[in-house]
Amino acid sequence: MIELHYWPTPNGFKMRLFLEEAGLEHRIVPVDIGQGDQFKPEFLAISPNNKMPAIVDHAPADGGGPLSLFESGEILLYLAEKTGRFLPTGARERHQALQWLFWQVAGLGPMAGQAGHFRVYAPEQVEYGIDRYTREVSRLYGVLDRQLQGRAFVAGDDYSIVDMAIYPWIVPFESHGQALADFPDLARWFGSVRARPATVKVYEDPSTAYSSNQPLTDDARRILFGQGARRD
Repeated sequence: MIELHYWPTPNGFKMRLFLEEAGLEHRIVPVDIGQGDQFKPEFLAISPNNKMPAIVDHAPADGGGPLSLFESGEILLYLAEKTGRFLPTGARERHQALQWLFWQVAGLGPMAGQAGHFRVYAPEQVEYGIDRYTREVSRLYGVLDRQLQGRAFVAGDDYSIVDMAIYPWIVPFESHGQALADFPDLARWFGSVRARPATVKVYEDPSTAYSSNQPLTDDARRILFGQGARRD
């Protein structure tokens, strides 16, 4: 059984998509990042970077004790290897897929996150930050749009962990200052992933609804954006 430590953010939704697509038995443990749950000792024991998602696999393939993992890209790779699903098996195809997984975790996610921060959550308008990150997200959308030309999914003909990693970061495209109409192949792909039964189930779950425009309290803003090397 997989124990998913989760909050409804793009990185959290990646895990939900995999678990629903694969039909893996799992239990969700909420980590309310606006209340500071990510700093609790029991969470830090499995996610020392105080970020969710994280998982605990209570039935790892090696037959040993529970295995805890953090970092969404690694978790997706682990689950794909555990189930033998949603990742190409050929060496060449596998590496070609994984480069796009790393592209998401190193590029699209951080840049879209910064765009969302400056456009939605920053306490004051910083035009340089808004312009810088909105333009970079637009560039990355263009890269993805070109990759999807002639392809059903990002890594080829088959739906994979790459699509699961990227889709949740495209969902809040409006708050990132983007228009899908500007990227026709990306828009086509987005519609096909959105229509998948597992995607519908995850995103229509009222207990895990996500809104990038949800207002923040001062306390939540301090918890989310006021971290340093030490936390008082």
